[in-house]
Amino acid sequence: MSTVKETVDVEVPLRRAYDQWTQFENFPNFMEGVDEVTQLDDRHNHWTTSIGGVRREFDTEIVDQLADDRITWRSVGGDTQQRGSVRFERLDDTHTRVELTMDVEPTGAAEKGADALGVINHRVKGDMRRFKDYIESGGGEAGGWRGRIRPQDPGMTL
Repeated sequence: MSTVKETVDVEVPLRRAYDQWTQFENFPNFMEGVDEVTQLDDRHNHWTTSIGGVRREFDTEIVDQLADDRITWRSVGGDTQQRGSVRFERLDDTHTRVELTMDVEPTGAAEKGADALGVINHRVKGDMRRFKDYIESGGGEAGGWRGRIRPQDPGMTL
């Protein structure tokens, strides 16, 4: 399993950065290779991706979510294995640090080769830069989900 970590400082208040990240269906606007994200309920999302000519569909489950602080998830079912966490830190009234950590298990020869060449790491770094551009240009967020999801598995942390 490969771990990717990227941090970006955005020129928006903490609440706006967090609220934008809860708008999962907007992810294709700044995540390369993400074709669609459908929010199934408060905990579950269905993803459709096309990366390197490989189309995948998989579900994720949010296992821990605390408004203005963090969102932690893991894939469920299927052959895509990943888990991750995004954390939000107030820097001042108009700046927020967003830190993304992901553990990804590449499947298949092409994905394993791409991982060995650093493609996954490069893609995540690009996604975070695009998130910064997207949110600072006024894109996206129309409200946000401010509920609390508590871990059901006490060992699930990143």
